[in-house]
Amino acid sequence: MRLTLFSDYSLRMLMYTHAAGDRLVTIEEMADAYGISRAHLMKVAATLTRAGYLVAVRGRSGGLRLAKPAEEIVLGDVVRATEPDFALVECLATGNQCVITKCCKLQGVLRDALQQFLSVLDSHTLASIALRPRDFRSILEPA
Repeated sequence: MRLTLFSDYSLRMLMYTHAAGDRLVTIEEMADAYGISRAHLMKVAATLTRAGYLVAVRGRSGGLRLAKPAEEIVLGDVVRATEPDFALVECLATGNQCVITKCCKLQGVLRDALQQFLSVLDSHTLASIALRPRDFRSILEPA
């Protein structure tokens, strides 16, 4: 299984924003730091803002900051909010056309594996994975 780039960028954006502390960060700053398209990060920021993970401050000196403490941002919730679906195989997707679905035991195993995966993510918060600002300094302070 592989998370989409959207989820990857979402987690990175939250980590970056957390490492900045109280300072507002811009999408351009994060795009430069990570080498990621500004357009992609704008979509990520919009989703994270709508989901209540970030606050966007508009204006000339605006930027992004966490909407709640990092201890309250559960990784499993972020991934659920940013992944389009969790259909690991066809039989777990809407519109399944697999001819062996009725007798196949694989879907139960994969469903259990997915639940375990999400359970592990649910046991971690942004605070538990975040880098300390001083460890992230080379990215936070562009040259």
